[in-house]
Amino acid sequence: MWLRSSFSVLALVGSALAQTASTYIDTANGIHFTGVTEPVHGVTYGLVFPPLATSGSNPNEFIGEIVAPIATRWAAFALGGAMLQNLLLVAWPNGGSIVRSPRFATGYVQPTPYTGPIITNLPSTTVNATHWKWVFRCQNCTSWSGGGSIPVDAGGVLAWAMSTTAVNTPADPNSDFAEHTDFGFFGINFANAHASATDYTNWSAGGTGGGPTGTPTSSTPTSTTPTPTVSATPYDYIVVGAGPGGLVTADRLSEAGKKVLLIERGGPSTWETGGRYQPAWLNGQQLTKFDVPGLFESMFNDGNPFWWCKDVSVFAGCLIGGGTSINGALYWYPPDSDFSNGFGWPVSWGNHAPYTAKLKARLPSTDAPSTDGKRYLEQSFSVAEQLLKPQGYRQVTINDVPNQKDHVYGYSAYNFIGGQRGGPVASYLRTAKARPNFKLLQYTLVTNVIRNGSQILGVQTNDTSVGPNGVIPLTPKGRVILSAGSFGSPRILFQSGIGPSDMINIVKADATQGPRLPPQSDWINLPVGYNVQDNPSVNLVFTHPSIDAYENWANIMSNPRSADASQYIKSRSGVFAQASPRMNFWRAYSGPDQRTRWSQGTVRPGAASVTTSYPYNASQIFTITTYLSTGITSRGRIGIDAALRARPLVDPWLQDPNDKPVLLQALGDIVAGIKSVPGLTMITPDNTTTLLDYVNNYGASSMNSNHWVGSCIIGASKDVAVVDANTKVFGTNNLFVVDASIIPHLPMGNPTGMILSTAEQGVAKILALAGGP
Repeated sequence: MWLRSSFSVLALVGSALAQTASTYIDTANGIHFTGVTEPVHGVTYGLVFPPLATSGSNPNEFIGEIVAPIATRWAAFALGGAMLQNLLLVAWPNGGSIVRSPRFATGYVQPTPYTGPIITNLPSTTVNATHWKWVFRCQNCTSWSGGGSIPVDAGGVLAWAMSTTAVNTPADPNSDFAEHTDFGFFGINFANAHASATDYTNWSAGGTGGGPTGTPTSSTPTSTTPTPTVSATPYDYIVVGAGPGGLVTADRLSEAGKKVLLIERGGPSTWETGGRYQPAWLNGQQLTKFDVPGLFESMFNDGNPFWWCKDVSVFAGCLIGGGTSINGALYWYPPDSDFSNGFGWPVSWGNHAPYTAKLKARLPSTDAPSTDGKRYLEQSFSVAEQLLKPQGYRQVTINDVPNQKDHVYGYSAYNFIGGQRGGPVASYLRTAKARPNFKLLQYTLVTNVIRNGSQILGVQTNDTSVGPNGVIPLTPKGRVILSAGSFGSPRILFQSGIGPSDMINIVKADATQGPRLPPQSDWINLPVGYNVQDNPSVNLVFTHPSIDAYENWANIMSNPRSADASQYIKSRSGVFAQASPRMNFWRAYSGPDQRTRWSQGTVRPGAASVTTSYPYNASQIFTITTYLSTGITSRGRIGIDAALRARPLVDPWLQDPNDKPVLLQALGDIVAGIKSVPGLTMITPDNTTTLLDYVNNYGASSMNSNHWVGSCIIGASKDVAVVDANTKVFGTNNLFVVDASIIPHLPMGNPTGMILSTAEQGVAKILALAGGP
């Protein structure tokens, strides 16, 4: 069946919610469809309608197609953009034929067969060794029971679903089937998806050809269909990934006059970028979910989480801004230690001050983000302060003294701007987009670089409208910069024949990516995916009678406190002008190996989970999350599985036995003064569990802070590093990496500020390097 959470909030979705349909030609039949090729699974969904009526009712039919890799065992359209009360068209291969099944669901259960549509398979429906294709005419299909319909003369949203598990009885159109493997949505302008009467009549009768003359924009991904000829535009720099590293890099390159293409596999986020996804209480406001700082906590419990990368096993943002569009926006200017040679940086990186200054000039921080200058919901700050002060902590404005990170605490600092999410999207991207030499390409997945030995010639994408077979070339001296993140950049390298042989051999076995690898003699053996770090983190949950837990953030999307919602809409002030963290603090510890490690704490109202034998008042809960950061010695490994999904192979948390005692000491120090704070009770862990047992039983994945660094580590030689001091990949002439993956050690705090400063310095080194465009 179709997953309930997939479509439970589709009433809130706007037409720019996800991938946007464009025109393409199936060159096997000449039909001009409007649709998408979903980038993760490579399934194409397309439709074309007869002409709009000049009077009377519009026609009630269309021609559609689904083209899917053979591993896709069934795929489906939801014509109204949601599962419930909408016509669902499901199809699957059975031997050499296609079985189709119109379905309908009134509840979140197995969709039942639906009568009414007249579906005719067209002659170009095929099944071969690599793909299956369903091309069909669907009559009585633009409206259905319950009043739903396709807005054939306007814009709308279509949903898709697919599964890698076969239906129960493939020969039976009424077969049951299991819940989908994946799902998604795409915006479509139905008004532009109409053919001429002559062409539609020809195509619907099984004819081919026709349509306007000219170059097709794309083709369906089946091995039986020849690829159309498309002129490709070469670029001086192709930057892959519109997260923090990519946005800074692309902006500075275009500022220097280079011809720059920035490629993002996801779509818009904030209103400024074209996003339109918002809760009902923001209707009429030019604000999306991603614009409003106070909606941060809803990123993890929204029923329509289209922003997460679906082929990465940890949280990763696939949208403009990457993680900076969905995180809590904690923003620390890096201390000098973050770029220390002692923590793995080349000596040439030690003077970060000029680059951090450039960052601060573009994107200043604030610890009072509400536009009225007031701080809200600060009770947890006041309670936590009573635990810290007796231990010698002192309050500072954290970003005023970035080098002071021992026994200090302060109000959480953010990169919000004017009470809204800011970050690199509202600064670096804004200036880049104003330049004629900059282009942003969305919903485009880069799978690998095209290389001839050490020379990179361009990038391979899933979009055949941008170049022959989806290849985008470089100018003669051009360069590619990977900024796809700590999981995305390693995967692109693996798929380009760069990295450990065990990972490249997984790629070699893949039917699509294997043939794209260079000859084995050109594989480059580098430690891609190794040396990975992430902050081990543990949550402590407390109650105190002064706390306002804000309903644990549960209602902020659907039913926020009306006064707070109104205040934010009116003036970008109040609770919603800030994400949930209220305090941060740091302390240095000497470990059993005499190495200094730093702990960081984040204090916020509410709790992700509570495990306690105590009765407690849920309206009074707050959390102190304790991290280990700079100085830890544990490392893990990132890789891919047989489906080329990126994931941790070795968890990076507490692998070195010297890290755990420091974490336990930090936790113990935090709770040592509980009895001195009247009314304060720790409920997770409670008095039935020791801190040692709590940490020992803490699930490894629960320690994930999602602050991954090191998978494409910078260093002096290819034996220990992936990129050199100029961020160039060893063994290549013109391939670079600028993102969190090159950072050789965990920074002192949440890494956004450090990544942005790294990008400022990295792009400056690339521009200064001889031999470029």
